[in-house]
Amino acid sequence: MILRSMWNEPYLETCCRSALHRLCLAGAVGRPAGQRDDPCLLRMEGMGFVRDNGQGRFFVTDEGKARHAREVLKVADGLKPASARHG
Repeated sequence: MILRSMWNEPYLETCCRSALHRLCLAGAVGRPAGQRDDPCLLRMEGMGFVRDNGQGRFFVTDEGKARHAREVLKVADGLKPASARHG
């Protein structure tokens, strides 16, 4: 049953996970278009993890933040990262 839920999520290549992480680090400023990770950002936009504001900047969606927490930060749903618990 665990495998079934895993296969229902689109796979993120290592480069896309890195791009998602950089995008999350950019925060409210977003990430400018025209960078080497544009293909990944455009792919993730199609998945609903990223949005383009139409003015040449990418931003992470709530869905993207959740995926980043689960897959990049390895945080279980509903739990805070260890760094947030100790601060």
